[in-house]
Amino acid sequence: RLNAKNLGQGPGHMTRRYLEDIGGNRVVLALSVARLGDGVGNSILFIVLPLLVAKLPAPVFSLPESVRVGILISFYGLANAALQPFTGAWSDHVGRRKPFIQAGLLVMAAGTLAFLVANRFVDLLIMRAFQGVGVALTVPAAVALMASASEANTRGGSMGIYTTLRMVGLSIGPLIGGALVDRLGFDITFYAGAAFIFVGVLLVQIWVEDLPVRRSKGNPQSFQIIDRRLLTPGILGAGFATFVMASDFSMLATLERQFNTRLDESAFAFSIAFSALMISRLILQVPLGRLSDRVGRKPLIISGLIMMVPATALLGYAASTPQLIGLRLFQGVASAAIAAPAFAVAGDMAQVGGEGRQMSIVTMGFGLGIALGPLIAGVLAVSFFQLPFLVGGLLTIIGAFIVFRYVPETVRQDEREEDGDQEASGDD
Repeated sequence: RLNAKNLGQGPGHMTRRYLEDIGGNRVVLALSVARLGDGVGNSILFIVLPLLVAKLPAPVFSLPESVRVGILISFYGLANAALQPFTGAWSDHVGRRKPFIQAGLLVMAAGTLAFLVANRFVDLLIMRAFQGVGVALTVPAAVALMASASEANTRGGSMGIYTTLRMVGLSIGPLIGGALVDRLGFDITFYAGAAFIFVGVLLVQIWVEDLPVRRSKGNPQSFQIIDRRLLTPGILGAGFATFVMASDFSMLATLERQFNTRLDESAFAFSIAFSALMISRLILQVPLGRLSDRVGRKPLIISGLIMMVPATALLGYAASTPQLIGLRLFQGVASAAIAAPAFAVAGDMAQVGGEGRQMSIVTMGFGLGIALGPLIAGVLAVSFFQLPFLVGGLLTIIGAFIVFRYVPETVRQDEREEDGDQEASGDD
């Protein structure tokens, strides 16, 4: 888009202007690119762990393989979800975000390398819990820094950039993991995963500027993990929306071997289907996040939840790899409509000095979804294969109602009109 102000400027200037217009300031871009690296490193394990569970001896108490995979994946999510309110409150109290991000990434990298010495199922549980601690240190601090660094009228776009680059990492990781396992075995995947996370550490150190945490006037030095004043219906509703979204798309990981058998596909073919969700999110996350700056957060979140219902419920009925890929692409469209607007609406509602705790509710919802989705899938699939996906669809309907009933619209009409006037001026 050209106007009198940028005619004659070079492409680099125009690119910077475009990124600024959609919420891509220096802190947002630096943190987003840095988290791309750890996204690759962490998601490599999505493909490897179910296969590793089948390889190692079963625990003393015999459990179906799908249940063991569900417990393993869920243990990670439960550990990080349980700790996020504490680490969010801790970063609020300390007044620093960057040290938490770096420490968390280092813990995740160490936990990934530790899989090399795992010989029993219980070893895998310990390593996943260790990784969960790392995520709990990183995520609340990262999204709180994002909320502080972004402007209200472009926050949807800022969160879209952040989640898009995160999705780039999460979509590349399973492909790398599937290819490495098929060709080189398990060990190389853990080295590769840790290496990508270390790259994230370096990028945070070099590029991310730590912004001072603003203090609330009422009680600037208080340290409260749970502050009821911060647990508003809107924040809790946004957290539940991210919970059902994450639980829906994470169910697939537990049932990799079952899908491979039913559809007669390889680990790499499954990794393509798994990553299809990330690819559609990658394409649509920024446009839909920016759209929420214009039309409001709430319509996007509700629309995404409604789309997620059939996309999830039909997964168990996929009869071929192309069908599975198509449903995952549709899940990606739905989650793109939910994720950035949900984080943006939480950032809009966050109170001064409480960003870490309030944003941790939304990230905790995502972590619980990642934890409980695979566990629900592993347990319910014992009854019949389609059951977990049907239950996931039902939970998503409930999520849409909760958002409709309790989450307020934070984009005011005058802001929408002002944004529209700016777009019209740019067109002129």
